[in-house]
Order: sequence, then C-alpha cells, then structure tokens
Amino acid sequence: MSTLTQAHGVYPIAPTPFLDDGAIDFASIDRLSEFYLRSGAAGVTVLGQLGEAPKLDAAESLAVARRFIAAFGRTPVVVGVTAPGFAAMRTLARECMSAGAAGVMIAPPNTLRTDDQIAAYYAQAAQAVGAEVPFVIQDYPLTFAVQMTPAVIRRIVQENASCAMLKHEDWPGLEKISALRGFERDGSMRHVSILCGNGGLFLDFECERGADGAMTGYAFPDMLCDVVRLQREGRRDAAHDLFDAHLPLLRYEQQPGVGLAVRKHVLQRRGLIGSSAQRAPKAALTAAARAEVEYLLSRLGRHDSRAALPQL
Repeated sequence: MSTLTQAHGVYPIAPTPFLDDGAIDFASIDRLSEFYLRSGAAGVTVLGQLGEAPKLDAAESLAVARRFIAAFGRTPVVVGVTAPGFAAMRTLARECMSAGAAGVMIAPPNTLRTDDQIAAYYAQAAQAVGAEVPFVIQDYPLTFAVQMTPAVIRRIVQENASCAMLKHEDWPGLEKISALRGFERDGSMRHVSILCGNGGLFLDFECERGADGAMTGYAFPDMLCDVVRLQREGRRDAAHDLFDAHLPLLRYEQQPGVGLAVRKHVLQRRGLIGSSAQRAPKAALTAAARAEVEYLLSRLGRHDSRAALPQL
C-alpha cells in the first residue's frame, strides 16, 4: 500500500476528452498525460466526478482507464470506481488493477447518515473490490451530502488496512486536516496521505495544515504542482504569490454546474484537448461567460505566462 499511503504532490483529476460527436478522444488522453507528466504530476486520477464518469458505459470506462494507465507507465493512476452497487464497482476495480492501476477511489452514496453507516459502507466496499486493492476515501460533502467527521475517517482508516489515502474536499475543512494529523501524532490513527480537491481553492493553506498535495482538476494543474513544490521547499510567500494570481480564475472555474465547461474551454485553449465537448447532461458556456473567462486569462497572463494565450 506504500505507493498511495506515502503519496505527495499533485494527482490531477483528468477530464475525459470527447470529440465533437461525443466519442472518446483517445489522442487527447495521450496529450493530456504527456502534459501532466511534464508538469511534474506525481500521479493522476481518472473517472472522477468531473471526469464525467457517470456518462460513460462500462466498456468506455475501462477503455479510458486503460489508456491513461498505459500513458502514465510506472507513475500511479487512481481510478474512480464509485457505482450504485458493488458488482459494477468490483468489476471495474479488478479490471483496472489488472491493467496496472495503483488504486481506486470510492465515494459514499448519499443515503448514508450516521457514522456507523459510513464505516459499514466502506468496510463492505473494501471487501467488494478486494482486500489487496488500495482505496481512496472521497470526502466531498458538498456533492455527496455525506458528512464525515475526523473520527469516522479515523475509524475507516483503522478498520481497513487497504485504505491508503483521503481525498479531502470538505469545505470548510482546514480544521479537519489538523485534527487528522493530530490523530497521527497521538498514535490513534496510522498514516495515510491526504490530497485535497475543491479545485485547489484552499490549497495554499491546506499544505500548511498537513495535506500532502492536491487531487483536483483546475485547468492549470502545472500551477498546482508548483504551489505544492514551493510549499515543500519552504518558500511560503512564493507559493502564496503564485496561488493568489490564479485565484480569480480558479474561483470562477469552481462554480457548480458550469465549472467543467470552463475547465474544458481553458484546456482546449491551452492545446491540451482537441475539443471542449461534454456529454449530456451538460452546462455550456454562454457568450458572456466565455468573454469573462477570456478576460480572466488575459489578466492572469500578466503574472503567469502560461495564461498568456493568443486572443480568440
């Protein structure tokens, strides 16, 4: 389990690129993968919520995962396997692990209400995918409506040896990170890595609270890699200066519903995917929203040359 348990850095949440007709764009998967590796990503996570996983059928999900795994080689790939039932979860998890995935990510169903229910669900999920399969807890109450206290996360970690990582996406969540690292210090919880989501919206301080990095999908994942690296080097002000320059665009991209359209638009503008196409149901950028994104890019380009893109 050590690869994910000791993970640090950035595991970008990869979008699933589509052609304009809705077919999977495998050439863009290869291009994205090369870019992530060149940018210093420590790994990648595929088939996440903003990877449009629910819009893929079983065969497509496996094909996308296999393509990323092949492109990343020895660099870890985490595959989202969340499903309504354990049969589909088990099949995708085992196929992806056979293909070379480093582990799987599991989100809780929105029917869970108590700590006992949450702990029981993860015990059953771990058993379903196999005790030898490292898994990541996805703690994202804003989307899944499941509130995980630090105590229940500790319980999941302690009761399941295959739990290797927490994807922390609570908001506000800085105190949760501090509490979990406190459990490690007092010996009541073994170490797992903590990578943070929410588009990186609080990454600057999450790293200082004890997070190991990010697992999210902002359109400038190379910036997230730089921020985590600068924090690890002890260059706090430089990390915050870079983060602050990106914050207006990052905030804009974090809007519910339209956020993926923003992200795919910028990734296409950067030449990393061939099309900004999404599968339905989807939220498209209006002309006004597109103009706002372009304005934010032009302002960001004054501080970070990566955003200085040719005008449309």
